[in-house]
This record gives sequence, structure tokens and C-alpha cells, in this order.
Amino acid sequence: MSGGDAFREYLAALLPRVETELDRLLPPAATPPATLHEAMRYAVFAGGKRLRPALVALGARAAGGDEDAVLAAGAALELIHTYSLVHDDLPALDDDDLRRGRPTVHKRYDEATAILVGDALLTLGLAALASEPAGIAADRRRTAVALVGEAVGSTGMIGGQVEDLAAERAWPDDPARALARIHRGKTAALIAAACELGALLAGADAALRTHLAGLGERLGLMFQIADDMLDQVGTTVSLGKTVGKDARAHKLTYPALHGLDESRAELDRLRREAAGVAASLPRAGDLFGSLIDYLASRDH
Repeated sequence: MSGGDAFREYLAALLPRVETELDRLLPPAATPPATLHEAMRYAVFAGGKRLRPALVALGARAAGGDEDAVLAAGAALELIHTYSLVHDDLPALDDDDLRRGRPTVHKRYDEATAILVGDALLTLGLAALASEPAGIAADRRRTAVALVGEAVGSTGMIGGQVEDLAAERAWPDDPARALARIHRGKTAALIAAACELGALLAGADAALRTHLAGLGERLGLMFQIADDMLDQVGTTVSLGKTVGKDARAHKLTYPALHGLDESRAELDRLRREAAGVAASLPRAGDLFGSLIDYLASRDH
């Protein structure tokens, strides 16, 4: 079995269960206002990788917990992630016409609907985290909401997106430092929260939660560097979104600042560092290791 295959098999087996949870959490398309709920489902069921729910499940496994017991929380995180994509595609942000190979929400519907779809997915995701899974202690669910809320808030994902937009207008005086903040905020914060969330809900102690959050941050940085590289060397067909937009927008990305060769070297450095962290886990280290190989070699 080649690098990444074990995680791909794990993800494929998990996917139908995640889709079932997403379908359960989302209101039926005909629920008034029907256009909003239809558009929410359009955004969510567009063929995403479901990486973040898988990380929640792996976090629970690393803590010796029941993966099925945390899938509702993983699905809630996917709703929040999808909100970020819907808003990121808007004309005021990245202004993209394609997402996962089909028209973005504001193109399929309209801009106002896309804004409200994002709002609705974010609030539904947080509400689901507060109440799901029902069999898990209420204090853990409260902590889960706080954990994810911080990860996506002004010092996490949204803050990273703000700095990303600001750098399009003019790169800061210290672009390398700014780039690190952007990557840690807009991508790594939510991925780190996903790894920690599963462990939290499974009753892990603070040390293991911190360990998994650190692993998740490295995974997030790997994901974003690979994403930035694919924008240069990938294709619209393989990625399901418009390529070459980063360069046209003068975005501050790792390849733009350091070039592709150094980007690959940094991706490899993070891979080795993450693999060392994964190897020290008492459980699930093998699957996390396969995930690391998967991220290091992704082509879409």
C-alpha cells in the first residue's frame, strides 16, 4: 500500500456516514424559505473531501473514543467550513465562479442568497455543536463551541482572511511573517480545531488535546502550501476551481514569495515534522501518518 492509501480507504469508508449526518442536520430543501435551504444543500453536497470530519473522527480515535459518537460534531464542522467557502467565493473576497467543478453559490443563485447561505451554515454548525452529540456531556459540548468559535473568529480564520485580502492591496514590510499568520489563521486554525475537537469530545486530557492541536496546525500549513502550489501548477478540471487566480490578484502565497522549489522544501519539512508528532501518538498514529503522506502528495 503506497503512502496515503490507508487514509484514502479510511476516508472512503467514513464518507457515507458523514453524508448521513450532514443530511440529518440540514433542513429539507422544501422547508420555508425553500430557496435558502435548497441553496444550503447545494453548497454542502457539492462533493467535498470531508477532511475536517475525518480529522474529528481521528482525534476521537487517538483519545480511545468512539468515532461514530463524534460524527455529528464532524458534520457540524463541515457546515462551518462550507460557510467559509461560500463567503470566500463572493465578489468582495476571492470572486470565483467555480467551486468543486460547478457554479459557486452566488453564481447559481445570487449574491444576497450566498451571503445568507454562509450565515445560515455558520449558525447551524455552531448550534449543532452545542447540542450534538446528545450522549456527550454538556460541559464538553460547551467547550467545543468555544474551541471552534475561536478557531473561526477574528483571531483565527476570519482574521487570516482579512490579512490575506489586505496583502492583495500591498504586501506588508515583513511578508514572510505576515504569510505565516495568514496560513495559520485562514486554514490551519480550523484544521487544528478539528483534530482537537474529536479528542475533547472523547474525554482526552489537556496534554493530548494540545498535542493533537499542534499536529493539526502542521497539517493545515501543509494543506495551504500545497493549495497555493496547485494554483500555479494544477488545472481547473482537476481542482474544480479557477487556477492562476492567486498570481492575477497579486496574493501573498508561499510560491509567490519563495518560489515552487522552496515551497516543496517547506512542505517536506512540515511533512517530516508532522510525521514525528503523529508517530508519538498512543493511537491512530498510523492513519495520521497516512494522512500526512496524502496531503504531501495531493494533486487536487
